[in-house]
Amino acid sequence: MFRAGGGLPGCDADLSKPDQIRAMVAKVQGSLGVISVLQWSAYAGTAGDLTTATSAELSATLDVAVTGLVAAVQATLPDLRATKGAVLVTNGGLGFFDPKLDAMAVEWNAMGLSVANSAKHKAAAMLAHKLKPDGVYVGEIMVTGTIKGTAFDQGNATIAASTISEKFWQLYQDRTQASVTI
Repeated sequence: MFRAGGGLPGCDADLSKPDQIRAMVAKVQGSLGVISVLQWSAYAGTAGDLTTATSAELSATLDVAVTGLVAAVQATLPDLRATKGAVLVTNGGLGFFDPKLDAMAVEWNAMGLSVANSAKHKAAAMLAHKLKPDGVYVGEIMVTGTIKGTAFDQGNATIAASTISEKFWQLYQDRTQASVTI
C-alpha cells in the first residue's frame, strides 16, 4: 500500500487508488476548506526489475505516479480553478530519456520508478498546457540528486530540502516555467 494522510485524522489513503484519493480530498476540504495548492511527491519503488516484476507491481508504480496524480488533480480542480491555484509536482531525474540514466536505473534496481517518472513528467507537462487557460499553474521540479536528510541519503546527498521548497515558491510566484531541474 502507498499511504498518505497529511496528518489529518481519518484522511489517509492508498495513493494508487483513485477512489481513496477522491475521498481523502473531500475529507481534507471538509476539514480545511478550499484547496488552492496541490503538491504531489508520491512515488512507489516497486517493479525494480522490469524483467521479473509482476504486472501488479508495475501497475501500482504507475498508478501512484500518474493515475494518483491525475485523480488528485481532478478532485481538486474545481477549487484550483476558483482560486487560480497551482499543482506542484516533485519528480526524479531517472525519468529523463538518457542512456546513462537508464543504465543507472537498471543498476539501482529502480526500473519501474524510472518508467513511472517518465510518465509523470509527461503528465505534468500536458496538465500544464491544459490548465493554463483556466489560470491553474502546473509546475514540476525534476530532482537529479539525493536530498539531504531523506531515507535515500547515505551521507553524500547534495541537495537541501530548502533548495527544493525555495524553487517551488519561485515557480509558484512566477508561474512561467512548467518544469525545472535541480
